[in-house]
Amino acid sequence: MLNSFLSLPGVVGEIRAAEAQAGRPPGSVRLIVVSKGHTLTDIAGRIVPQAGLLGAPMALAENRGQELRDKVRELEQFPEWPAPEWPKVEWPKVEWHFIGPVQRNKIKYLGRAALIHTIESADQSRALADAAARWGHAPGVLLQLHNGDAQKHGVELQELKALYHDTVETGLDVRGLMVMAPYGNPEAAARVFAEAARHAAELGLSDLSMGMSDDFAAAIAAGATMVRIGTRLFADAGVSAGEGA
Repeated sequence: MLNSFLSLPGVVGEIRAAEAQAGRPPGSVRLIVVSKGHTLTDIAGRIVPQAGLLGAPMALAENRGQELRDKVRELEQFPEWPAPEWPKVEWPKVEWHFIGPVQRNKIKYLGRAALIHTIESADQSRALADAAARWGHAPGVLLQLHNGDAQKHGVELQELKALYHDTVETGLDVRGLMVMAPYGNPEAAARVFAEAARHAAELGLSDLSMGMSDDFAAAIAAGATMVRIGTRLFADAGVSAGEGA
């Protein structure tokens, strides 16, 4: 099982190798950097100097609404971030993603998210659409599939089509599906990824957010268009990216 720290070039290299192994063109999979729990200083030192490898804009993912809001504000105040241990760096354009559970009372913090990966109920869709009307713009959304683990979030497969139609009716842009595979079980992960790809195809959805630090190669083989990686980029920073990375 892969879980060692790598620099951004190392992770991107493994993604490109997985694309080639799956017979997919280079650059067909987007790396979403899971920055939750890490400061702008961490990101400036580890990611920003080589952000060109990520394409434009650089995608950063958070799992807490308040942390996303605070980082957006902080970055707007300091577009150039002089950290003591790193050279002064100029930040590229950042696209913020949200990968945590969507709580109706905290949707207000998600106004700057470009893509929300974790819609799992029609109530969430309606609450987000209402907030988007107030903001004057709406983030794209992915529907999160349940992976069979009772402790995890996500819509059950038999309810997916209904959630898709309910969400589309709110006016939100449903771009694809997201799923988290069961941890430490490669066979189950491959099955979950394949099921997600099949259901996305049935709904005519093009985006698949699946695959994290330990299983992104299997996700890419199954058709992932986005992989969410944090642990392998920040593992020696003293904070674990944890679930979602």
